[in-house]
Amino acid sequence: MDPLSRRRFLKISSATLGLAAGGGALAGAARAVSSSAASTPPTGLQKVPTFCDICFWKCGAIAYVRDGELWKIEGNPDDPLSRGRLCPRGTGGIGAHRDADRLRTPLIRRRNRGDEEWAAVTWDEALGHVAEKMQAIKSRHGPEAVALFSHGIGGNFLKHTLRAYGAINFAAPSFAQCRGPRDVGFHLTFGDGVSSPERTDIRNARCLVLIGSHLGENMHNTQVQEFADAVGNGATVIVVDPRFSIAAGKAKHYLPIKPGTDLALLLAWMHVIVSEKLYDQDYVAQHGFGFEQFAASLVGYTPEWAYPETGIQPEVIRETAREMARYRPATLVHPGRHATWYGDDAQRSRGIALLNALLGSWGRKGGFYVPASMDVPEYPYPPYPTSEKPQVDNPGGRYPFALEAITTGIREATVTGQPYPVKGWFVYATNLIHALPNEAETIRAIQNLDLMVVVDVIPSEIAGWADVVLPESVYLERYDDLNVEWFREPFIALRQPVVESPHDQKPNWWIARELALKLGLGTYYPWRHVEEYLDTRLKGAGLSLAELKTKGIVGGGTPPVFFDEGVAPEFPTPSGKIEFYSLQLQEKGFDPVPRYKKPPEGPPGTFRLLYGRAPVHSFSRTQTNPILHDMMSENAVWVNADVAVRYGLKTGDVVRLKNQDGVVSRPVKVLATERIRPDCVYLVHGFGHTATRLRRAYGKGASDAQLITRYETDPLMGGTGMNVNFVSLEVES
Repeated sequence: MDPLSRRRFLKISSATLGLAAGGGALAGAARAVSSSAASTPPTGLQKVPTFCDICFWKCGAIAYVRDGELWKIEGNPDDPLSRGRLCPRGTGGIGAHRDADRLRTPLIRRRNRGDEEWAAVTWDEALGHVAEKMQAIKSRHGPEAVALFSHGIGGNFLKHTLRAYGAINFAAPSFAQCRGPRDVGFHLTFGDGVSSPERTDIRNARCLVLIGSHLGENMHNTQVQEFADAVGNGATVIVVDPRFSIAAGKAKHYLPIKPGTDLALLLAWMHVIVSEKLYDQDYVAQHGFGFEQFAASLVGYTPEWAYPETGIQPEVIRETAREMARYRPATLVHPGRHATWYGDDAQRSRGIALLNALLGSWGRKGGFYVPASMDVPEYPYPPYPTSEKPQVDNPGGRYPFALEAITTGIREATVTGQPYPVKGWFVYATNLIHALPNEAETIRAIQNLDLMVVVDVIPSEIAGWADVVLPESVYLERYDDLNVEWFREPFIALRQPVVESPHDQKPNWWIARELALKLGLGTYYPWRHVEEYLDTRLKGAGLSLAELKTKGIVGGGTPPVFFDEGVAPEFPTPSGKIEFYSLQLQEKGFDPVPRYKKPPEGPPGTFRLLYGRAPVHSFSRTQTNPILHDMMSENAVWVNADVAVRYGLKTGDVVRLKNQDGVVSRPVKVLATERIRPDCVYLVHGFGHTATRLRRAYGKGASDAQLITRYETDPLMGGTGMNVNFVSLEVES
């Protein structure tokens, strides 16, 4: 029998519903309260399976409704992502339903953009107004002049409506402002990405290397649980970070690297491993392409060369390189997620991919497994209109290795009108004021629009600039599209309503469908209710909506996940192998092997601004959630303890941060600590809200996004490196 190829979809049959077996405990108990339910609330306790939306991880959950009121939410034990446990954010998800700052009714702007003065209107008025504006844009500029920015699975139906309308420009900040460089670096090396959730076999790793990856703070649930498993099993942890993170507290080796020099360390590590012949020679010989040229390019990158660049002692570089090699192939150099740092990020991520290749970890236990997905047919919609125009985000293939659309490219086209005008924006579940670098550029683009529609659950900063604001039901109040996940254990999960929306909020599928009807696109919505859509797709897979509503999750069994267990090695690169030396990069005029470039220094007396996540918040979305707000209501600026003494500061004192372009933050408290290098400061992202309607979060802490006025664009894929801003400390009197 041929080895199983995990790149194929897995067919569903009664014999492969492994994860569903435990779901029977919920049978008869699950009850979703839809908007059409009777007004009399149920009594007693109901358990309703769903999946979380507080972050993108989409953990399976069980919500409890007691006497008609939402009571609590916990992990679904049948879910391979949550493994029965939710993170602090997920557990606090019921606060999203109870948030007093939620949008309650559709709003149309009364005055100038940014004034936050609104008229409350009916849904019919709001959607009629949007449809009229869209038809005017289409008549004058074509449907391509309307773009969508979205985050998460909830944007699927709105994207469907806009594609039916003729739009072609769709982007998410998750690519150019987050994971894009990582995905491109791994694609250039292995011909495949690391997926989302990442295909990392942390639980079986014997050596785990984290380079600026803050497990325990970013709270990607599965990875944090597997990190705990690895530590409990005695795995060696190596952490590289200018800041002593939570993960660093578990490390055998902590390397406080100088910001911006990570690629120098990667090259020095690879120099040691190659020159001392510590790499997996059989694996490289069998699967590698261009190894000789790659090895020759490393000759000058000695640990002694790297020391003045990185601040890491040569003997530490050698010791940690040998530690990685000692445990190969069960050594996992984590690919990270938020990878947009300095503008050379795709090459740095390629360096991480190449280091993993040397260690033989791709497709091997303790490294990267091969994910699979279950086969669920798409809904049989009519064909979408075709366009002869190109997408606006990457004109002429300026960034030749971009795998997805570039948000800042759409923004640039909106400002310049090139290659053609963009006159309408839809923004779904993403606060572009906080997500994109250089707030002034975003506002300049908005002022060129004829229409901006924001669909969200809270009155965020981007909503304050909208022409029309449409209040969405939160995830516990709605259906969404099916989550058909690529994972170690493939599965399908259902999000379904647990309670009714408290005001005049509507689910995204309803908003998208009603707008389509206003636009005369009813043929693209042959179904009247989303349950018909979901059931049609599930029946095509041999399942039913009734079954999934009861179980929440069904799975496709656990076939082999590693090369050593029967998965056929596949590398969809031009050479069909792991590309240590990239001819496709060379042909486009880029370095075929990553080459270190020294990062620029900041102005005298300034500190590099670093930022990251907190375990109880997701981006800038959750600061008004009353439960999560109580756990962390504001951020603080981390300042090295010696620097604090020099400035006469102590923990709790208040400063303002002034960046290199003169932008000054709101007042923020100081955290004086030895856990950060003296040449940088650190903020948790998502605070310092300026939207006055966010009453609970308004003015709490400082906004890193406000201070990120500069960015370096990755020449390979268009990502925005944002760790290139510097700030000085202004002490409050």
